[in-house]
Amino acid sequence: MYDAIAANRRNTFLLIAVMTTVLMLIGYAFGLYLGLGEGGLIIAAIVAALWIGISYFHGDSILLAASRAHEIHKADHPQLFNVVEELTIAAGLPMPKIYIIDDSAPNAFATGRDPQNASVAITRGLLEKLNRAELQGVMAHELAHIQNRDILYATLIGAIAGAIILLSDLFLRALRVGVGRRSSRSSKNSKSSGGLALIVLVGMILAVLAPVIARLLQLAVSRQREYLADASAALLTRYPEGLASALEKIARDPDPLEVASRATQHLYIVNPFEKGRWSLDSLWSTHPPLEERIRRLRAMR
Repeated sequence: MYDAIAANRRNTFLLIAVMTTVLMLIGYAFGLYLGLGEGGLIIAAIVAALWIGISYFHGDSILLAASRAHEIHKADHPQLFNVVEELTIAAGLPMPKIYIIDDSAPNAFATGRDPQNASVAITRGLLEKLNRAELQGVMAHELAHIQNRDILYATLIGAIAGAIILLSDLFLRALRVGVGRRSSRSSKNSKSSGGLALIVLVGMILAVLAPVIARLLQLAVSRQREYLADASAALLTRYPEGLASALEKIARDPDPLEVASRATQHLYIVNPFEKGRWSLDSLWSTHPPLEERIRRLRAMR
């Protein structure tokens, strides 16, 4: 288990390094195209730093507000707080803030940049439709995300992927405008034109492929971290069936999660737009197939 956690962290850091390198290459090509030389690297670094900074310091409050979640206290729901307190003591974690989403569909997510600044949001439907063992399994899964630093990694990877997409889009727009402008002129310097053409070709390949590859890698890491959070939750509760049963109930529930959006779907314990579906589009899924998650949990008994 601990080897899996260490391997997961190594893979995540490797992914961040690769994505950062790709971002810098796009920035460098962009800078050359605009005649800025290595100034493109500075542009890429600024874009990435701004994106990461906003996500790191304000991402949790933005997500909670977008989900229409409101904070509750122990007096509001003693049983829920007792469950979370027991799990945090067992995991050696500080108590996260607890938020409720007024939605009948059962689901939950964790957010925050570190264990000291973490929050867990659950829907009203989760409280109403799950028994104590199932609720414990779900909360253990969310605490596992906090303990394994999944929230921080997801924030960093998402921010870098977003910066790649933004910079690639700007580069492609500049290429469309610039190439059109230059095509209306007669070429006066064939060597310069040849060099520009090479930059355009390399830049176009990077700008077109990098966002797709970055997104696929981001989703692959997300799926692996869901498996890891499931396994961590099972070890924490010592009752894998609780989480397995909860996943089944969430998947079968007919109520749609009204507050969910494409921007927040990856956060939830079960993707509200996928539920139990697993198709040829699986490479683009934020979560592993529920059937496989449940099978792995029950194999731990």
